[in-house]
Amino acid sequence: MRKVVYSFLIFAVLTLAGCTLPKMVKMSKDQQLTVTPNPLEVHKDTVAFDMAANLPVKMLKKGTVYTVNTFYKYGTNELALDPIPFKAEDYPNSKTEPPRVTKSFSFPYQPAYKTGTVEVEGVASKGEKAKKTPRLPVATGIITTSKLVKPVYFAAFAEHGYNNQEELVPVVIPDFIFEQGRSVLRPTEIKSTKGKQLDAFIASKNATRTVTITGTHSPEGAERINAKLSPDRAAAIEKFYRAEMKKYDYKGKADSINFILKPVIQDWNEFKNTLSTYEGITSEEKAEYLNIINAGGSFEDVEKQFKKLKTYKKVFKDVYPKLRTAKTEILVVKDKKTDAEMSVLSKQVTQGAISADTLSFEEMMYAATLTPSLEEKAAIYEAATKKGSNWNAHNNLGAVYIAQAIENPSNAAALADKAQAQLEIAAKLNEAPEVHANLASVSMMKGNAYAAYNHATKALGAGLKGDNAAGVNGVKGAAEIVKAQYAAAVSSESAAADNADNLFNKGLAQVLNKDYQNGLTSFKEATAKNSNLAIAYYGAAVASARLGNADDVVSNLSSAVKADPSLKEAALSDLEFSKFAATEAFRNALK
Repeated sequence: MRKVVYSFLIFAVLTLAGCTLPKMVKMSKDQQLTVTPNPLEVHKDTVAFDMAANLPVKMLKKGTVYTVNTFYKYGTNELALDPIPFKAEDYPNSKTEPPRVTKSFSFPYQPAYKTGTVEVEGVASKGEKAKKTPRLPVATGIITTSKLVKPVYFAAFAEHGYNNQEELVPVVIPDFIFEQGRSVLRPTEIKSTKGKQLDAFIASKNATRTVTITGTHSPEGAERINAKLSPDRAAAIEKFYRAEMKKYDYKGKADSINFILKPVIQDWNEFKNTLSTYEGITSEEKAEYLNIINAGGSFEDVEKQFKKLKTYKKVFKDVYPKLRTAKTEILVVKDKKTDAEMSVLSKQVTQGAISADTLSFEEMMYAATLTPSLEEKAAIYEAATKKGSNWNAHNNLGAVYIAQAIENPSNAAALADKAQAQLEIAAKLNEAPEVHANLASVSMMKGNAYAAYNHATKALGAGLKGDNAAGVNGVKGAAEIVKAQYAAAVSSESAAADNADNLFNKGLAQVLNKDYQNGLTSFKEATAKNSNLAIAYYGAAVASARLGNADDVVSNLSSAVKADPSLKEAALSDLEFSKFAATEAFRNALK
């Protein structure tokens, strides 16, 4: 911001009460005051500026004090600020060196202060005698560009916990046993409990994706040498399965089922697994078989070694038949309610027409996502809060209230209170990142940008992801502008949701961070998203003014006033445009 140096032109009327003080007042015409920034600016709800004061050489006389009193005058009122005293005794070299001091001033900003002036008066004193200079202005008004920040809110919904995708559930049929050396499915197996189980399953016409059948053989010669046994045993089960589907009139459904046949040939894994559960021999005797297998060799060699073991006949009788099998595993589609069913049922639950137990908690939470109506969402989430102590139900109910407040600004205060009540319950159950994200929005709605920043920081620090992270970054960026953390705000807004409000705040943060060209770009991106966002055109006019581009100031102000005529008055009193206010083009833009 430009610095303006004001020299005092003091024409004091000298009194007859001595010559020291009048001479000091007279010499004060050569003192210099520099106010930075000038005009003043508001940041972080505070107006802060520095004043550098230089007195002429030989102005301070022994035993005198020269005090610069500073005031901020607005309308008929004024604020008295701290004085700058120059005591002669503190400047022993004042006869050869000009006394200098720089003092920082600040005062809380109020809207009434926007139009005003910084005024100073000098007071030369010695003992009880004093002489004043006339008051003179040294800085004009306050630039309030930082106050253009748009409060941003975002409703962060927690996951519903319901898997609405197709899920496959395995159904395992007990192994069908085949006779040694054969692959024919015996009637006794079909009539057995497992045969009836498979028949009942097929009769129910479950939505089935795959039927995997694994055919195996025992390791002795008669089985081993017949490489077709394993695949034929698997094929026998497939044949039976298809015959049953035809009996139960599957029609086109049969074509959608994928049969996977997996013959296992000359593999010791099934033998080892079955042997491990066999209780007919001791652990030491089992180890003899495993040692032979682990020693390696062909199937024939291993089989010969087995036959030498004293327990071979027992194992052959009890274990080997269990290896002549076909294993069947079926993947069926888990039975779930359709989205339409859950929408209807959830509405009936909220109306008290059916029991809340009709839907599980996860189904209820999912059902809320199926309706675009915020009122219906609120009713469903409210019903979900009654199904136990679940933080995400209270969080999402609070999020709905936030979304309603965004849509209904006139009722935002009441809705923010309702959201806060739910979020406080959620936080007691689980301080999840979504809860802090929503508390950030509620805090911003209540005008507490500092609390909003703290909650947003906690939410992001706790690992908030995806759209929720982008949403809360917009809230955090807006809070950082209020906190005058402009570089941080640019970073947050760069990670925020790509919408017009966030792009405007990004541009504002860039301008306040003195990155005018990029600020102008962000404002243009904001108006590309929302051509009616008047404040973004106004921001572009500010950026253009700081870049010294008069034509763009005029064109952007014209667009801003066209979209929002109330900005005309704001522009006329905005010191950002003081260099252009006297031009005809500027005046025409604001007609």
